[in-house]
Amino acid sequence: MSIKPLIILPDPLLRQVSKPVERVDSDLRKLADDMLETMYDAPGIGLAAIQVGEPLRVLVIDLAKEGEPPAPHVFINPEILESSDQRSVYEEGCLSIPDYYAEVERPAAVRVKYLDRDGKLQEIDAEGLMATCLQHEIDHLNGVLFIDHISKLKRDMVVRKFKKLAKEKAPGKMVG
Repeated sequence: MSIKPLIILPDPLLRQVSKPVERVDSDLRKLADDMLETMYDAPGIGLAAIQVGEPLRVLVIDLAKEGEPPAPHVFINPEILESSDQRSVYEEGCLSIPDYYAEVERPAAVRVKYLDRDGKLQEIDAEGLMATCLQHEIDHLNGVLFIDHISKLKRDMVVRKFKKLAKEKAPGKMVG
């Protein structure tokens, strides 16, 4: 397993729609393991493949609290089948938008269909933090960031900040 570099805003790759996985094989399982290691190292609770430069419909989540044993989940080609009418608000952050957090309102519960790391079709009924995390990561697979769910004014400020940071890191080279 290895830790992969994270793609950071304003990298245009984050806006790319990820491609469905054709075959679950040892290469894909290695990618999922690398993603988990990268997520734990960051540290985070969820990571989409696009955030490590792989435009594939794969995401990993682990909501275990500190001191609990790891509880990794791998979701391949996840698809939201149902969303509740009830809404919930969580303060969200993103490994691709470091040190920025904002309250985001989403459906409180979702039913998601996906393939597990063995390629078996599964469904999960998720609520609370798991529902929020699944929606956040599935958004990544569709080129959507959590800042797209906040006001345009706040979003524009965040994007400007990260463009400025990227420009400072790479003088003479405008990014995104």
